[in-house]
Amino acid sequence: MIARAHTVTFQGIEARPVEVQCSLAAGLPAFSIVGLPDKAVSEARERIRAVFSAMSIALPAKRITVNLSPADLPKEGSHFDLPIALALLAAIGLIPPEVPEDYVALGELSLDGLLVPVAGALPAAVYAASAARALICPKASAAEAAWAGEALAFGAANLSEALRHFTGDMLISAAQPGEVAASQNTRDLRDIKGQEQAKRALEIAAAGRHHLLMVGPPGSGKSMLAARLPTLLPPLSPAEALETSMIQSLCGQIESGGINRSRPFREPHHTASMAAIAGGGRRAQPGEISLAHNGVLFLDELPEFSRPVLETLRQPLENGEVIIARANAHIRYPCRFMLVAAANPCKCGQLADASRACSRAPNCGADYLGRISGPLLDRFDLRVEIPPVAFADLELPPAREGSAEVAQRVAAARDRQMARYEEYPVVSLNADAEGTLLDQVTTLEAEGRDLLQRAADHFGLTARGYHRVLRVARTIADLDGEDRLQRQHIAEAIGFRISF
Repeated sequence: MIARAHTVTFQGIEARPVEVQCSLAAGLPAFSIVGLPDKAVSEARERIRAVFSAMSIALPAKRITVNLSPADLPKEGSHFDLPIALALLAAIGLIPPEVPEDYVALGELSLDGLLVPVAGALPAAVYAASAARALICPKASAAEAAWAGEALAFGAANLSEALRHFTGDMLISAAQPGEVAASQNTRDLRDIKGQEQAKRALEIAAAGRHHLLMVGPPGSGKSMLAARLPTLLPPLSPAEALETSMIQSLCGQIESGGINRSRPFREPHHTASMAAIAGGGRRAQPGEISLAHNGVLFLDELPEFSRPVLETLRQPLENGEVIIARANAHIRYPCRFMLVAAANPCKCGQLADASRACSRAPNCGADYLGRISGPLLDRFDLRVEIPPVAFADLELPPAREGSAEVAQRVAAARDRQMARYEEYPVVSLNADAEGTLLDQVTTLEAEGRDLLQRAADHFGLTARGYHRVLRVARTIADLDGEDRLQRQHIAEAIGFRISF
């Protein structure tokens, strides 16, 4: 007889089904796990031996073989402990053999039988719902898994509770979703004195999810501006929150089972490696660009990032996904994010001030910003130069408009875009529109078309640059509540494109 249990292994945010098969055969006592297990999975047998001993359950004096099917799919992670234990309990007759087949199980066992929370409970629950099964997992992970909605999630504190649940002696109640985490961002656009052009650029970027590059001397407020961008963005929709939380679940970043409706804001240090930014490592974990999915990726001191790291951003910026290639698999992670970057004009940062600039000015500025390749620079829809803040501006009272007022205009502009692209499932904002679709939604008047043509010829805009000007102009028109693009919309979009 072969007892079976079900679990998953993860490839990207996709949970791939794994059947755990347990067989007891005559022969010298042994306990082996086969089916491409990694070190953590292979060590499960020792944890299970210790737990069974603590529970006074004797392993049979037989040859125990556990197969993880499909056998050619790599199995990684400690969450295989619970399904292997359940299959073994069914094989020795302590739980009915048909019961574990109605569940997807995952959880790590400690030596005293406690179930330790594991990463990936939410995507596992999504798979369980699609397979018409329930999910059993550690109690600390159950609130997170319950957000899948369609699948019942049962949280067991230890293996004894799971055993009693499967035998019917003490059923576990289905878990309820955790609390929606409240936003902790207390920053406001009113904190910024002056910098009106930069604030306008933030508003346009937030409304259309356009990429933004800010260049200015140290202390001009670039980081302050970027940190206040999340306060202008609307909360995640339920579908976006689920997708974003699945990525966070794989990284173990969901606390107390709560889903966050605030958009992610990631700001990695410029010393981050390629695997940290794009994803990868031993288990091909998602990187910062995927953790910023549906939110903002802020790269401060952009030229200080290594050239290979910056170049890896080019394809994800266009496709909205990153593919991590391995010898035995190609793992996809979504990464549709808004890129916001900041840079000093040169190494010393004082290029605009002749009395303070270094002896290599102005060549140092070209060399420093030259670290950003032309193809990457071409992908920034908005480029704005941030001047130093005058001391007189610091004495001014707070601006009349704060984040709340600007966020209302951003939300209204986004609503217009979502209504416009309702028939196109892969497009929701102007930043996604391209090709013939962009032509259909950008009705240009003669004056605006002539202005754009002359700007393209004079400044040598690439085809990508030409279309990105149109996208930004379309967003500016949406902020103004206009259906047709006016000359002033095109002029403002061109101004942000050729700032430097």
